[in-house]
Amino acid sequence: MVDYVTTWFQQNGISTSSASLLTRTGIALGSLLLSFIVFYVGKSIIKKVLPRITARTKTTWDDVLVEKRFFRHLAHLAPAIIIYGAVPIVFAGYVQGAKVAQAIAFAYIIFVGVLALDSLLNAFLEIYQSFDVSREIPITGFMQVIKIVVYFLSLLLVISVILDKSPMILVSGLGAMTAVIMLIFKDAILGLVAGIQLISNKMLSRGDWLEMPKYGADGDVVDITLTTVKVKNWDKTISTVPTYALITDSFKNWRGMRESGGRRIMRSLLIDMSTIRFCDEEMLERFAKIRYIADYIESKRREVGDYNQKLNIGIADLVNQRRLTNVGTLRAYITAYLKHHPLIHQNMTFLIRQLDPTEHGLPLQIYVFCKDIVWANYEAAQADIFDHLLAIVPEFDLRIFQRPSGKDIAGIAVPSP
Repeated sequence: MVDYVTTWFQQNGISTSSASLLTRTGIALGSLLLSFIVFYVGKSIIKKVLPRITARTKTTWDDVLVEKRFFRHLAHLAPAIIIYGAVPIVFAGYVQGAKVAQAIAFAYIIFVGVLALDSLLNAFLEIYQSFDVSREIPITGFMQVIKIVVYFLSLLLVISVILDKSPMILVSGLGAMTAVIMLIFKDAILGLVAGIQLISNKMLSRGDWLEMPKYGADGDVVDITLTTVKVKNWDKTISTVPTYALITDSFKNWRGMRESGGRRIMRSLLIDMSTIRFCDEEMLERFAKIRYIADYIESKRREVGDYNQKLNIGIADLVNQRRLTNVGTLRAYITAYLKHHPLIHQNMTFLIRQLDPTEHGLPLQIYVFCKDIVWANYEAAQADIFDHLLAIVPEFDLRIFQRPSGKDIAGIAVPSP
């Protein structure tokens, strides 16, 4: 075809050099025009027709590919390939010019191909994250590693084309730069190793509640990347934690609490020890009218009476006889009250116990689990429980310990004569 056009120009009185130049110019302009037409048609189809087609399909992956501009990047490949194929014809006889033009066209093809592959990886990641398994096995870090490798190999390939050298020669020359590369990609390498350990050991997943005070992180994990873990804190701020720090440092993952369906309540009532004493008959009669412990008081009175009678201990022998205490009765009431509470988990650890007495009184610890693990509901249930317990303590002739304030001291001051 080229020879035919050149010969036609020569037959019409045009010199050989001019005919060759006109032919090449025509091919160059024709290639550019064809490239423009192909690009314009492809872009129009992708922009106007393709979204309508994907909107009618039931699948979502094609919509994601359109959203991530995968097909738009592919539209740039066709004109680049046309120009690359026309270069040897246009620059026939000009070896250096042909090499430079082909190198530029090839570099552009690689650039567009990398952008298309990047969009494809982004689309794959978004599709993967729509499945439940993505919470257990996040692959964002692996996708980033693949992107780094792709960009690195593409850059190496472009440099080899521009320098007209084999890529293997460039790769062999990188051996001396290993230390520099390790230094540059230190965080990426550490993050990759940490990410593999996190995933393989299922230590952390997207959506977990992470608590790491060292980095100011206390909230839900929203993303796990190659180098950082992004945490959305409860105060709506964002904390970023280095991925490798989750291997080298300690952190608390609240996933177990969410999966168990129970959230721990562990709080103590500090009882003033000066108010602790044995129960007399008047107190027992009063306690027997309390609904939750009426049966308990009745059974304990029989048990204590039988015990004292068996050992022939008289009523007047207050030291040797067995008697109930007001603090023990309060413990029984708290146990019964929480056993009847609709938000307390009865199949998990349920413990009402005394801790070691301190200068602040006798700690009476409540260690139970709430059925509602939502933070606001959990706090409301816990507050309701302790509102009731704090108010009920005086009914057992006990008092909550509290440090004296200035008003308390002023109230006991002796007035001057």
